[in-house]
Amino acid sequence: MDEEFGKRLQRARKLKHMTQGRLANEARVSTSYIGAIERGARVPGGGVVAALARALGMSVPDLLGRPPVEDLRRDQLAALVQPIREALDLYDLGADPDVAPRGQDELTADTNRLCALVRASDLRAAAAELPGLIVETTTAAHTYQDRRLWQALAMQYRTAYDVASKTGYVDLATLALDRMGWAAERASDAAVAGLRMYNRAMIYLRSGQARTGTRIAALARATVEQADPGLDRRAVTGQLYLAGAVLSAGAGQRDDAEEYLAAADRIAVGLGETTTLWMSFGPTNASAHRASCYVDQGMYQEALEVARRMEIPATWATSRAAHHHAEVARAYLWSGQPELAFGRLHTARQLAPQQIRHSAKVKEAAAGLVRAHRRPPEALVQFAKWVGAWSP
Repeated sequence: MDEEFGKRLQRARKLKHMTQGRLANEARVSTSYIGAIERGARVPGGGVVAALARALGMSVPDLLGRPPVEDLRRDQLAALVQPIREALDLYDLGADPDVAPRGQDELTADTNRLCALVRASDLRAAAAELPGLIVETTTAAHTYQDRRLWQALAMQYRTAYDVASKTGYVDLATLALDRMGWAAERASDAAVAGLRMYNRAMIYLRSGQARTGTRIAALARATVEQADPGLDRRAVTGQLYLAGAVLSAGAGQRDDAEEYLAAADRIAVGLGETTTLWMSFGPTNASAHRASCYVDQGMYQEALEVARRMEIPATWATSRAAHHHAEVARAYLWSGQPELAFGRLHTARQLAPQQIRHSAKVKEAAAGLVRAHRRPPEALVQFAKWVGAWSP
């Protein structure tokens, strides 16, 4: 994001006949901050952008000037979304007499395989297989009323959320989370219910409603306390503290963010590096969230210092590693180190091209990098064109 965003924000504000003060009040930021954004002197985080869009009555993609649907069509993902939507709508219809489901072990194995595809950022492959698996498991769960089948269905809904949220379909992501909560309730799985609420809180972060997201994260922690003691309960609780930290950082509540980060650190040190419920949690993930919090608060040198001390484990999800590299790229960019920033973006692209291509933060960073050069290198120009952040 660069001064072009500032100009776009100014145009949108004036079209709505809003003063800087009124926009600042409705977006819950300072008037001076709005002025700095419009001049291109400040770079708002994703939560602030969402708050500005909501105050202006616009969608985030429209305010950014880069509707994601065009990008999705280039990757042929849009055609895969409607079957997922239709599969999610079958949840309460009971067993389909025309569907002969496989056994629980096979359905669980396929559920885990699609979760692995998402973690590897192969969104297209996961989206293609997911609707059929949801249909089959829905019938199996209604037929046998087995807790493990409801758990598998909940994780399939979670995969639908991952695909939808990573490709910009916020309404579908919200629907998938509703279904995930419905299935988790039937599985009597408080840890999965807490994980679902974590993702729900993150939706509110992206829409600029940090206060609501913080309330959801607090309720989620209380929900997870009802889970059986063990790894799932501790890891999801730690992840929820990280959610609270990111939400607080996005809202400019530095002390609260530090408190949540400290709570997550304590759990992470006790657990070590672990993966459960297709979620990585441990000291590395806690450090990555700390770096992200610092970036969102404009503490770029502090973010880079955290990143330098990190060593990403080989077991970490490709999607998570790519996201971290993109965050570090933002820190390098806004601390005046464009070459290092582009290096991190290039690494993120190598790890998870589909995910990175649709990332709003990557588009913002790429646009900023192009403007940071009087004559941008050809490799950077091609990257910016690839993500849809620049055109001649």
